[in-house]
Amino acid sequence: MSDVTSQSLNEILDDIKSKKISSLEVTKSYIKNIESAKKLNAFVTTTFDQALDKAKQFDKKPNFDQLLPGIPLAVKDLFCTENIKTTAGSNILNNFIPSYESTVTKNLWDNGSFLLGKLNCDEFAMGSSNETSHYGNVINPVGDQLVPGGSSGGSSSALAADLTPATIGTDTGGSIRQPASFTGTVGLKPTYGSCSRYGIVAFASSLDQAGPMAQNVKDCALLQEV
Repeated sequence: MSDVTSQSLNEILDDIKSKKISSLEVTKSYIKNIESAKKLNAFVTTTFDQALDKAKQFDKKPNFDQLLPGIPLAVKDLFCTENIKTTAGSNILNNFIPSYESTVTKNLWDNGSFLLGKLNCDEFAMGSSNETSHYGNVINPVGDQLVPGGSSGGSSSALAADLTPATIGTDTGGSIRQPASFTGTVGLKPTYGSCSRYGIVAFASSLDQAGPMAQNVKDCALLQEV
């Protein structure tokens, strides 16, 4: 079997459901990729121990009725994650650990997914190149001298480098669509109001919208359903 991380989200789901591969094997493969790609600076926070525990729990008692059973995912660090640091790319929030979960990420976890880590972004989502983050600029895996776009640059970089099977970003004036185009991936800004903004650090509340980022349109459609 080829490297699981080179497959699409739907392909990985098919393999997990048919028991060709375990959630733990998938999770370990992505962790290995992440540890080998630190130069991209795509992650602000990693949650490897928690992800491995979740994968083991899933394999012991799988629930294939969920939409994302046993799938590890990294998400933009603009989404509040309960008991896990959420920075929005800013030093001001360097010690902020939310006591609540954003609606969008809760929907992911409720459908069988679990967190690999939090992805770098332009500070408070204000940027188009991921060069304004307090945690440093993100590199585009397409080329060392290229930016990955922004503000969801950590998301697009991680996706293009096979550090997560899919991800989510936020888009105010192009912050999902533009980084997706810079990295050869697919990003969608859904119709305003179709995804809850609860628990997302705001840039411009009347325009902000969470949305999926994936390797292809079919994977994006699945994430949007979730």
